[in-house]
Amino acid sequence: MKRLLTMLTLTAAVPAWAQTPPATPPVTPPPYDAGGLPRTPVYHSDEGQPIDVRVPEKKTDTRQFPQQTRAPYHHPTDFMVTPVSSELHAGWASVLLPSGRILISEHLPGQLRLLEKGQLSPPLAGLEARALGLDTPQVILMDVQADPDYARNHTIFFTFAGYLDKTVYNTAIGRAVVDEDAHAVRDVKVLLTTVPYIPNDQTQNAGGKTGGRLAIGPDGYLYVTIGDRDNAGTRPWGVAQVLDTHLGKILRITKDGAPAPGNPFIGRKGALPEIWAYGLRSPEGIAFAPDGSLWETEHGPRGGDELNRIEKGKNYGWPIITHGVDYSAKVIGDNIVAKEGMEQPVYYWSPSVAPAGLAFYTGKSKAWAGSIFVPMLNGRHLSRLKLANGRVVEEEAMLTGLKTRIRDVRMGADGELYVYTDPSPGALSESAPATGQLLKITPAR
Repeated sequence: MKRLLTMLTLTAAVPAWAQTPPATPPVTPPPYDAGGLPRTPVYHSDEGQPIDVRVPEKKTDTRQFPQQTRAPYHHPTDFMVTPVSSELHAGWASVLLPSGRILISEHLPGQLRLLEKGQLSPPLAGLEARALGLDTPQVILMDVQADPDYARNHTIFFTFAGYLDKTVYNTAIGRAVVDEDAHAVRDVKVLLTTVPYIPNDQTQNAGGKTGGRLAIGPDGYLYVTIGDRDNAGTRPWGVAQVLDTHLGKILRITKDGAPAPGNPFIGRKGALPEIWAYGLRSPEGIAFAPDGSLWETEHGPRGGDELNRIEKGKNYGWPIITHGVDYSAKVIGDNIVAKEGMEQPVYYWSPSVAPAGLAFYTGKSKAWAGSIFVPMLNGRHLSRLKLANGRVVEEEAMLTGLKTRIRDVRMGADGELYVYTDPSPGALSESAPATGQLLKITPAR
């Protein structure tokens, strides 16, 4: 009886918008029309059926194994949502520090803040453009991670870029030491700036897709995602398939910025030694699983958003193979979804939902054991995927009642799940209202 009362109390504390919606009747997909699909989906909760029933963007799309897309819905437990802060501006990432404070990165203007007991600190001094060696007046700040030994060394690693005249320059990786009480960072060092150089020249059409997510591996090295930047440089799209550029790659470097020992292309003529894997389009999330394997989430074009298991030296196919189509609805390349020597995504979404981060659940909930959490921008929900034997066996759309873009998800050192909302439509603006939220998600069991 005591357990039943506890469960009832937890369930009652769940806001109405966080509850799983009642099951809805199966929906017959409309006739194929890639140009007229609903861009924001309505998610369904029929046990054993997919949550998204829209027609895929690619008319000729074929899954390569049964569990590769549209896993069955399952809701293993209710959950409680607790707002931690509701006045965040242009947030990108957050880290729970041993002190109990939360370190937050803001995209533009690029700065770090500390959140303590619901109150935001002033921007931490020391990350100005000059300190980062930039010749642009503004900084774009992206991901931030604390060193595993942060309690002793107070070291963080972060990704950033210069910004001028609506152009985002090269993605770079930095390191610094945080002085929490002084609201400052010191000993700032730029570890690596990716190549080729992205000039302030619109004829080069340096697009977004900067990547910039990072993870610290069990081996102690930094793993960093870099997008293909559209047609930056002289080779449109194909940059992800060549090894003399960092674009469209995952890099593996030491904490001092050197190529990590054992990287697959060290010594290969014309190849950059930092490259760990290639053939990526717009990698937006990266995380290590409890078993030490590395996983990545990636934006496709229209359709074909991906969850990949990343392995040393492997080619993930972009733009030669894809489960999506171009933004004009035209096919890409030879319109193929598979090719020998190129890796398939473990899971993909079509139409696009724009996965923006990645976290493996390591808390105490048995109901969520084996789950991956993926925040969705265009999809406006938090996706819970359950893995079994390397395959996705169930999917659940959470936080749909918020009706907002979700930028990041992290496991806190306290065993709780933290979610970062990003209501802005994606434009870089210093004047955007401070309406982002940091939410704590607690499962009922």
